[in-house]
Amino acid sequence: MESQFLPLLGDRVFTNGKSRSSCIFTQQGRKGINQDAMIVWEDFMSEDVTFCGVFDGHGPHGHLVARKVRDALPVKLQSFLNSCESRQNGSGQTCFMGNSKKSDVGDLDKGGSVEDKLNSLWREAFLKSYKAMDKELKSHPNLDCFCSGSTAITIVKQGSNLFMGYIGDSRAIMGSKDSNDSMVAVQLTVDLKPDLPREAERIKRCKGRVFALQDEPEVPRVWLPFDDAPGLAMARAFGDFCLKEYGVISMPEFSHRTLTERDQFIVLASDGVWDVLSNEEVVEIVSSAPTRASASRILVDSAAREWKLKYPTSKMDDCAVVCLFLDGKMDSESDYDEQGFSSATLDQSNHSGNAAESDDGQKSEPCLQRNFTVRSAEENDTYTFGRLAVDGDSEAINAEDQSWSGLEGVTRVNSLVQLPRFSEERPDP
Repeated sequence: MESQFLPLLGDRVFTNGKSRSSCIFTQQGRKGINQDAMIVWEDFMSEDVTFCGVFDGHGPHGHLVARKVRDALPVKLQSFLNSCESRQNGSGQTCFMGNSKKSDVGDLDKGGSVEDKLNSLWREAFLKSYKAMDKELKSHPNLDCFCSGSTAITIVKQGSNLFMGYIGDSRAIMGSKDSNDSMVAVQLTVDLKPDLPREAERIKRCKGRVFALQDEPEVPRVWLPFDDAPGLAMARAFGDFCLKEYGVISMPEFSHRTLTERDQFIVLASDGVWDVLSNEEVVEIVSSAPTRASASRILVDSAAREWKLKYPTSKMDDCAVVCLFLDGKMDSESDYDEQGFSSATLDQSNHSGNAAESDDGQKSEPCLQRNFTVRSAEENDTYTFGRLAVDGDSEAINAEDQSWSGLEGVTRVNSLVQLPRFSEERPDP
């Protein structure tokens, strides 16, 4: 229901273009229809609140799942916060106390109760919104999500507060200045791959299996307990209901960060970017763009070049990028127009995320057969496992999570096998 009202709402951009404080760009890869989607929604709950999201679909209907999540998830988050504020009858103004800045760590202790309340509110909002989104997909009458799904990386900037909720392997990083005023990359999220110890342990408890195929040892996948299918290359996703009983979940990881004046911009992107560019390279490309409005396009162009140079025989993945500039400033309209964009992309009815794309999948639906897999010699030496062992020390999981990231130089589809529906054998929960 929510998505049909989105075209009536202002301050949103979801096709290639810019907003007051951001630019976004997506480009179709060589695997079929563009399955990536993205959105920036300014004045999301009030002034100085911005919602950003990138969604990477997979499976035969992944493009439709990604667009559905893009349209409905932010509205669900907004609706939950509005209802929360109404219930609190005045105390709900905590929702909009994000403009106050902390001068030092000591202030966090003095205002700890307010900070904790704000953090708790947004955590609950993200968790409930993601749960409601997956529930809607499961019961959707016209969208088959049994073997199709989508990642989600969503952030809300509220004054100096940054709240993040995410599933799958899309990633957010931040460009920030260090003590020498040099730009550095800060990874804000963890790529939720199936071989993360915590993720693999959960999947195993639910009787799912995690292992990589012999000819692509760097791509751990999730498999059904009774069949080598579907081979999902992530541990959390919207949709993919064939695996929801076996450890794949849609519950987001949530985190909060207090922004400082040294923090310059945030980049959200699908794994088509991270497969070929490092965090540091992305920060360098964005910070050196001739205009802010061109940063996302230049980043996608850079990723496309890297695919061709490093892996000329592979199929380039779709790429989607959101660049949010934290000082709220963009270029002048004249600078923007020189880059070949049009500011008329705000609130267009084209929901494809790609002007050359149509909902009918162009010539054909994306194929679920495994693509040619490209591995460098260095990666082959590093990643030689077949089936992942998940019996480890659980106390070390949190520390290990911070160092796990998406593998670079991997070309693959996120789901290998399309399964038939077998509703007779799967009783409703």
